[in-house]
Amino acid sequence: MTKTETDRHVTGDIKLSFEFFPPKNADMDVQLWETVEELSRWNPDFVSVTYGAGGTTKAPTLDAVRRMISSAGLSTASHLTCVDASRQEVHDVVEEFRAAGVKHFVALRGDPSTGIGTAYKPHAQGYENAAALVRGLRDIADFEVSVSAYPEKHPESENDGVDIDMLKRKADNGATRALTQFFFDNDIFERYMERVTKAGITIPVVPGIMPIQNLTLLKRFAARCGTSVPAFLDERFAGVDEDPIERAKVAADVAAEQIIDLRRRGINEFHLYTMNRAPLVNAVLESVGFRDLRRSAA
Repeated sequence: MTKTETDRHVTGDIKLSFEFFPPKNADMDVQLWETVEELSRWNPDFVSVTYGAGGTTKAPTLDAVRRMISSAGLSTASHLTCVDASRQEVHDVVEEFRAAGVKHFVALRGDPSTGIGTAYKPHAQGYENAAALVRGLRDIADFEVSVSAYPEKHPESENDGVDIDMLKRKADNGATRALTQFFFDNDIFERYMERVTKAGITIPVVPGIMPIQNLTLLKRFAARCGTSVPAFLDERFAGVDEDPIERAKVAADVAAEQIIDLRRRGINEFHLYTMNRAPLVNAVLESVGFRDLRRSAA
């Protein structure tokens, strides 16, 4: 079998989605829109834009979402959190985003505005958790609603069973799909999916893929998220710290190998955390063999 035939076999029926975050300054705004323009050529099924706890990034998120829909022509989901907000405040935000053309939300509880690690307390007049937020969104309109999922235990959960139960409640309340926290061990994801299936959860669970821009920073972030970083990553990145070209090649190979292995396990949807940077994501998808799925450049 030729490489082209192999690529088509591995990627022929794949759906992609990308996550972006709203820019904090003018330079980051330029970088975001260059990234969106570049990655839109991969014809993603949808893209999403993150939303700060308590609406702390509402304005830049709304601006980004509006532009992605109207100018870039992308099917765009806005993240939506319920932490530190009343139900009425959440509904007001939903109506603003709906007026901008949003038909898809990524419904999240959100981290407390006081910071990760702070005990979560529901707003007295708010939604108590993400499952309740899903039901609230579905009561407002027939939105598409994505939710989060955790192949490795959420840092605040007592055990894996709590996470599975919450995902089941989200699904029962009308969630369309689940997007997972990033992970690097596909065996962990496969065991997680066995528990998901056993619990009777039938919505698609889409693996979140994090191309590694910087392994040291990634480890710090992963520790806060409860994601394990396998030893093989240290081995793969050994000796390339001072060589950005080789480091990027290793990073692309690692993520591409993960996607190809998941594809062979029957997975055909992938959610990529872009960190608002196109080059590494492009390299990953080219390495996997996604060239035939690109939109033709105008």
